[in-house]
Amino acid sequence: MIDLLHSDVEESLRSSVRSALQRTLDDALPARLADEPDADVTGLWSALAEQLGLAGLLVPESLGGAGASAREAAVVLEELGAAVAPVPFLTSAVVATTALVHAGDEVHLPALAAGERTAALVLPWTARRGAWTPVGHSAEPVAGALGADLFLVPTRDEGGAPSLRVCGRDEVDLTPITSLDVTRPLARVTVAGTGTEVASGGRADDAVDAALAAGAALLASEQLGLTRWSLETTVEYAKTRVQFARPIGSFQAIKHRLADLYLLLVTTQAAARYAAATLADEDPDQYVAQALAQSFCSDAAVNATEEALQLHGGIGMTWEAPVHTRLKRAKSDQLALGTPDRHRTDLAALVDLPAS
Repeated sequence: MIDLLHSDVEESLRSSVRSALQRTLDDALPARLADEPDADVTGLWSALAEQLGLAGLLVPESLGGAGASAREAAVVLEELGAAVAPVPFLTSAVVATTALVHAGDEVHLPALAAGERTAALVLPWTARRGAWTPVGHSAEPVAGALGADLFLVPTRDEGGAPSLRVCGRDEVDLTPITSLDVTRPLARVTVAGTGTEVASGGRADDAVDAALAAGAALLASEQLGLTRWSLETTVEYAKTRVQFARPIGSFQAIKHRLADLYLLLVTTQAAARYAAATLADEDPDQYVAQALAQSFCSDAAVNATEEALQLHGGIGMTWEAPVHTRLKRAKSDQLALGTPDRHRTDLAALVDLPAS
């Protein structure tokens, strides 16, 4: 039976990530990026990547990484999601890194593990395991591309055989795309060079599928972080916001909505944790867990952030309040790595349910 409880090591990692974010992340930065898209956020990633080693969390120790598992990465993403931190952990340290690990790469991973470089998988951010097509001339929208140094390009050679190639920054052209969530910018990537092949044949396709599977499984933990933040922040607000000479949290209607939000949180936690645990253990149930997690957690994060906005009342609608940054991340995540509807379709096939 898979153990869903967090270990002491994971809780220690959570504490370290949370402390680092409190020291280095300005709470106003996620909203300010809408007006200052070129603001330098590299210092935040450097602190997390170099001081805590998060960039190499999933890289084998033999290549300079921590050799950790999806369980630890899930804890990190929960904290980063709650803070809507504008860092490329999911796109580079999870998705791109997983692709390179499964491709057997030993050239680029040490630099990624050290935080010296970041990478992006050149596929539309809506792609999911088993449902993607190789890149032709360009791809959009690609997440994590604007600040990346390396670009992993799944393609086909002249004979139609699969190939996974790594291109440098000088071999691609990037065009920013307006995105709802400015903390995770999107871009159109036009491939101009041939790059270096790191995997071919079935191994290339398997590496991409593994990367997308890991991304979907661990995106659920980011969505869990958004859901948790929504409940905790709204509870604190309900304790201090006074209406009719009493805190609004004392009204029965508010209590009911907060109780519903708590139930949503614990269910999201179970789904996200199971997806991360089965991925870490390479459990045969991992693909079911991933489809289930994305079917549920994507909608849960949106519902939780919408509820947080409504329960904050008029102030929740203001730009200065942080709720809108979480709602935008939740709505963007709902479309990332496969929509809930697509994952429900996948889930139905995995558990042998007839198609509607």
